[in-house]
Amino acid sequence: MKTIGLFPNLSKKNSVRVTNAIISWLHEKGYRVLLPENVSEHLEGTFIRIASNKIFNEIDCAVTLGGDGTLLNLARQLAPYEVPILGINMGHMGFLTEIELPDLYKDLEKFIASKFFIDTRMMLEAQVVRKNRVLERFITLNDAVITKGPFARLIRLKVFSNEAYIDTYPSDGLIVSTPTGSTAYSLSAGGPIINPNMELILLTPICPHTLRSRSIVISKDDIIKIQVIAEHPETMLTVDGQQGYRLLPGDEVIVKRSDYHTRLIRIKKRCFYDILRKKLTEVNFRE
Repeated sequence: MKTIGLFPNLSKKNSVRVTNAIISWLHEKGYRVLLPENVSEHLEGTFIRIASNKIFNEIDCAVTLGGDGTLLNLARQLAPYEVPILGINMGHMGFLTEIELPDLYKDLEKFIASKFFIDTRMMLEAQVVRKNRVLERFITLNDAVITKGPFARLIRLKVFSNEAYIDTYPSDGLIVSTPTGSTAYSLSAGGPIINPNMELILLTPICPHTLRSRSIVISKDDIIKIQVIAEHPETMLTVDGQQGYRLLPGDEVIVKRSDYHTRLIRIKKRCFYDILRKKLTEVNFRE
């Protein structure tokens, strides 16, 4: 891995300083460092500026500096290229990132010595279908979420798995998540925590107006169809909390396992449950 792409979130505190330091450190170690043009103008050091739509073909590894949101955004773009991602946490939660700032150079030394392994994560594909025509396709690492608009009105979502009817949910929405996404929005909505080493699809209704609706675990090979039954055109499909598409009454959202995977670089051999306990304890402590 001699060509590394750096993808910093420059809105994070100290990210410019840390990114400049990493650029210099990697250059001294003999690495070729590439940065997207849209962020490179704010940085210093020896690196190559390259158009954002060309950088993925040039790199052996991607390094993010930010939080889980920064990594999620890059994971969707990188998935077709099978480029592994090393996340440096400059955010809060950091479920997906690998390196904490106090361990930065110690862990980077292990990385350049190839003392790491690849953690492969399942992704989903979501399609928006209107009148039997596919309008848009998305891939997601965490979740695809259908939610009501800004008004306090329920929507009804009719859900099928492989054309077998599951239920109709009068609710604020529905979360379709991967095991990775089970610790994100789905967890806040009362869904179960799932070990990310598993491959399955999780359905979690958001504030369902019923006493019997619970999360449902579905085979990774099933195809989920969600029909939007609503009288108001304010329903949204949101992918990883970052991309959105406005849905109309009668639209269908088809969700299935993606052919792509996210490949995360892991340096520490940590137990998922230790990470879970530590991260959720940190959140409660900050609150």
